[in-house]
Amino acid sequence: MNYITDDYMRKMLKTTRRYTVVILHRTSKRGEPRADEIVWEHGRRNFELRRDGLLCVVGPAVKDESDVAGFCIFSTDLERTRRIMNEDPAVRAGIFAYDIHLMDSFPGDALAEE
Repeated sequence: MNYITDDYMRKMLKTTRRYTVVILHRTSKRGEPRADEIVWEHGRRNFELRRDGLLCVVGPAVKDESDVAGFCIFSTDLERTRRIMNEDPAVRAGIFAYDIHLMDSFPGDALAEE
């Protein structure tokens, strides 16, 4: 059995990289006319940000009783992430609001592939 030691964990903590995590929230404007069209613009922009290496992970939240609409992990610093989000078409239209949090991640972390 492999045992993860405190020394190993201390060593790994020194290798982390800083990311920004965005939690996207639906607003009351999500149900307005044209909202779907703007959300599609938002999605196209997200694919461009992924292509450009700025957006590492992005996805819609599973619908539940909360107002959470999606999650994003950016490779950019806090201020650049804030600028990116403030330029988002759905944020500008008031369809989505967001929170930003800092996160450290370890080398090799990734989503599971099928």
